[in-house]
Amino acid sequence: MSTLLALDTATEACSVALLHDGKVTSHYEVIPRLHAQKLLPMIKDLLAEAGIELSAVDAIAFGRGPGAFTGVRIAIGVVQGLAFALERPVLPISNLAVLAQRAFREHGATQVASAIDARMDEVYWGCYREQAGEMCLAGVEAVLPPEVAALPDGASGEWFGAGTGWGYAERLSLKPYAMDAGMLPHAEDLLALARFAWARGEAITADDARPVYLRDKVATPKARP
Repeated sequence: MSTLLALDTATEACSVALLHDGKVTSHYEVIPRLHAQKLLPMIKDLLAEAGIELSAVDAIAFGRGPGAFTGVRIAIGVVQGLAFALERPVLPISNLAVLAQRAFREHGATQVASAIDARMDEVYWGCYREQAGEMCLAGVEAVLPPEVAALPDGASGEWFGAGTGWGYAERLSLKPYAMDAGMLPHAEDLLALARFAWARGEAITADDARPVYLRDKVATPKARP
């Protein structure tokens, strides 16, 4: 049975989770600006609780964004350092998907509109539907003004709103049946998504690990001379 480590620092929350011998354990703290100091000790404590060495880990999953630029970079740096040293693959997981997975775990929500406050009067936005226990992207992830955020084409039924972007609820056109505007990504849910990705063979080399900021995708390319 595989041993997977998951970590996330993309928002105010810093969390780690471990799957070992079929058991999931996790640590979660909301500690803005302390991720760099706390992440490695949290990993060390988690492994010690499980009674295993880091070398027992088969792959490392991480929140690849979107989220705070500094937070996402911290996760990438730690994951690459550990994965290179161990010669292990990595599993990049969307933080918007992690929010949706948490809403499914805690609220039983099967259709989730995830929104993270992106500052600059914008939100990171993605819509997810549950398929066999996994929250899967419907449409595309984007960064946009709250007024522009919408459900994917053909979407119907009731939706749950998850994440800090729902602090803009009055400006969002979607009116969810319920919401949690204080919800942050949790490594336990990142790990749940990573288990699906690992089973599908979606692990990549640490060298290929890249952050996803979404703002990169909406930059206007310069015309070639």
